[in-house]
Amino acid sequence: MAKMASAAETSSVSTIPATICKDLPLSFSRWISSLFGITEISESFPQNYNCKDSYSDLFCHLLKVESVQIGRVSCLFSVLPFVTNYYNGLHGGAVAAIAERVAIACARTVVPEDKQLFVGELSVSYLSAATQNEDLVVDGSVLRSGRNLTVVAIEFKTKKSGKLVYTARATFYHMPPAKL
Repeated sequence: MAKMASAAETSSVSTIPATICKDLPLSFSRWISSLFGITEISESFPQNYNCKDSYSDLFCHLLKVESVQIGRVSCLFSVLPFVTNYYNGLHGGAVAAIAERVAIACARTVVPEDKQLFVGELSVSYLSAATQNEDLVVDGSVLRSGRNLTVVAIEFKTKKSGKLVYTARATFYHMPPAKL
């Protein structure tokens, strides 16, 4: 079995108290340490979003609804600096949050309000990067809706070229209304 050493013993780059295998080459440990050091949001959040329960407001105000039809929702989204990553691309967490929000709106066009929904699965494919200040069209459509679940597909395309940059699929489970 490989001996373990602390990060401080293995690499002078990392100051994080972690355990790193001694068999791991020093160059790998330095690369991993630098990777974790640079993968952070590039700018801080605006002050009014730096509080508990601001998640919904943060992303709802960034989405502009273009159209709502039964089983379809289309929105516009601008990639602003506070939702970009170190490389000035749309942060992956922001992609997932927007996909979830559009999927919920889309599912609600076919599922009655008396049924509660909860996300059972959300998968996102990152095909390309949406750069800072780029406008995206986010289209959601219901693929299947039944008595107990609804499946929604979401596509993120650049407004300028129509290039597909992200896709997502959400599965919602329905909670039946309580009978009292």
